[in-house]
Amino acid sequence: MMDICLLGTGGMMPLHNRYLTALLCRYKGNMVLIDCGEGTQVTLNLQGWGFKSIDAICFTHYHADHISGLPGLLWAISNAGRTEEITIYGPPELERILTGLLVIAYDLGFPIKIVELEYREYNEMPIPGTEMFLSCLPLKHGKPCFAYSISTKRGGKFDLERAEALNLPKRLWGELQGGNEALFEGRRYTPDMVLGPEREGFKIAYCTDTRPVKTIPAFINGADLFICEGLYGDPEKAERARSHMHMIYQEAARLAREGDVKALWLTHYSPAMINPKEFLGVARAIFPGAAAGYDRITKTLDFGD
Repeated sequence: MMDICLLGTGGMMPLHNRYLTALLCRYKGNMVLIDCGEGTQVTLNLQGWGFKSIDAICFTHYHADHISGLPGLLWAISNAGRTEEITIYGPPELERILTGLLVIAYDLGFPIKIVELEYREYNEMPIPGTEMFLSCLPLKHGKPCFAYSISTKRGGKFDLERAEALNLPKRLWGELQGGNEALFEGRRYTPDMVLGPEREGFKIAYCTDTRPVKTIPAFINGADLFICEGLYGDPEKAERARSHMHMIYQEAARLAREGDVKALWLTHYSPAMINPKEFLGVARAIFPGAAAGYDRITKTLDFGD
């Protein structure tokens, strides 16, 4: 199973009932955070998933509403007793930005690995310490900004009949099913002898602070969940969103439809939009699977078999 929690749904400034941008993904006991706006550690504490298991933090870009919560969060993770390395990803200038922020978050109990990404597309980079993979796509904003996807691999289905035909002790079945080789009576057995073709894993995609670009649908294609900004729901605000390099509900819904995703959560609302659900029908007219995200909305993905 994979758990997703949209910790904050606000853009620009926090409101009394809306924290700033942050998304948390949990898989097999490891967690990856995308963006870390002001107050992220507060809403994360309210969610109750803990701090210690955050293995990686990814930044879409470096506007304050996406990164200003980092120093406090790192302190919280350190105080939770983490000693293992945390990897931080981001577009160009990440090292310079972190050097400044870490002045007020020094002497942490764990090392930080900085991965400053070139401004290009990356596909399925393994996230250290986890069984998750990270992809990123350049967007169109006022400064370098990435869309991210987090995905997992899934091996082939265990074929009981093939395993029994090999006359292997059952104690070795688990090794092969787990992707490892096994030795028995001088012969080497490999996972492909008992497993079917590789199956689809999980995929979530996150896209905010951008104009629609033609590469997004292919990047998000087939995602179990697409989290996308909808700065405004009112179609009459389209020009305002365009001038500030953002998107409205209709544009996010079109991307979800073109990308053939399974579900869409809208997020990163303007402080001027008090009730994000008010315009949800505009998005659902284009993509019926749209939902208005809210702070700490969660979803659990399950293979079901």
